[in-house]
Amino acid sequence: MKTLTKKAEDMSLKELAKYIDYSVLKPEFTEEEIIELTKDGVKLGCATICINPGYMELCEPYVKGTDTMLCPVTDFPFGTSSTESRVQQVEAVAKYDTVKEVDIVMNFGMLRSGKTDEIIKDLKACAAAAHKYNREIKVILETDALTVEQVKEGCRCCMEAGADFVKTSTGFLTGYESHGATPEIIQVMMDEVGEKCKVKGSGCIRTREHFLKLIDMGIDRMGVGYKSVPVVLNLK
Repeated sequence: MKTLTKKAEDMSLKELAKYIDYSVLKPEFTEEEIIELTKDGVKLGCATICINPGYMELCEPYVKGTDTMLCPVTDFPFGTSSTESRVQQVEAVAKYDTVKEVDIVMNFGMLRSGKTDEIIKDLKACAAAAHKYNREIKVILETDALTVEQVKEGCRCCMEAGADFVKTSTGFLTGYESHGATPEIIQVMMDEVGEKCKVKGSGCIRTREHFLKLIDMGIDRMGVGYKSVPVVLNLK
């Protein structure tokens, strides 16, 4: 959780952009669209561009030498692959010099089943794979599919596994109401992790008011979709 020295409304565009992981994850994007969105995130000075792992080599040239880095999202969006597969996915992207952090989806079905020991074991292996290359790892809980108590339990699993961030949502969950990074669930996660993990909100961050409120709460990072980035940054 960040300690703020000024209110979000008083921050510069550059300061605000540093809170954003610019989401470029839709599977239907063409390579041309991915390149253009990556270039846009770099131009704005966003912290990272979140991409699917298959596009590392496509996007890498556009972030090299800039303040923006890549954040590949592994085992996305379900988090249901074997630990062996998940570790291989993390290692395959963490080795790139242009990677700042790696995101991964928790097996939230397993969390709903109460299999916390299995989750911790899996996440420990994934975190170790990222840390081997000095990359931080963010774990997506998929909070809209969980009860508040399950969100707290998921946060505890992440802390025990050595994860660097806990994160709310993939933005791709179906069959549930979509709430994403509400101030209420962000507060639950902040209270649970304290100073042991950073907190990333993602999903349904579509207004400047919401974006600024989460910053003032002390959030560390936010995943924002390409359509919402200009809105939250007040670019148009």
